Amino acid sequence: MKKINAIVKLQLPAGKATPAPPVGPALGQHGANIMEFVKQFNAATANMGDAIVPVEITIFSDRSFTFVTKTPPASYLIRKAAGIEKGSQKAGREKAGKITWEQCLAIAKQKMPDMNATDLEAAARMIAGSARSMGLEVTGVPHA
Repeated sequence: MKKINAIVKLQLPAGKATPAPPVGPALGQHGANIMEFVKQFNAATANMGDAIVPVEITIFSDRSFTFVTKTPPASYLIRKAAGIEKGSQKAGREKAGKITWEQCLAIAKQKMPDMNATDLEAAARMIAGSARSMGLEVTGVPHA
């Protein structure tokens, strides 16, 4: 078992990571091979389009590393589903757009591995709550 030196968490564009900040400084200070990470990350995320991908990099004492990619942030998926650039500046007072319950279910299905919900319905309610806090109107929600 190798000794873990550091765990670095970053959010990078899928397939477009470069050795420039934030990757270079984050990995360089722990002595990891920056170009090797960039090559492996870009290869692993090349088919994810233009999504922002959270990645957790574990750097070992011998300077080797492993990384795990997560699903894109809920806010990114919600904005994409609603077709908007950003949420409302005044959430609760101004609506930035609409999202349907079916879209919440689809996002929840995609995010399920990274969420702490027991079932899809609970995960979808969490996504709907995130959408509301971004100033979006959620339509078609079944009442419990």
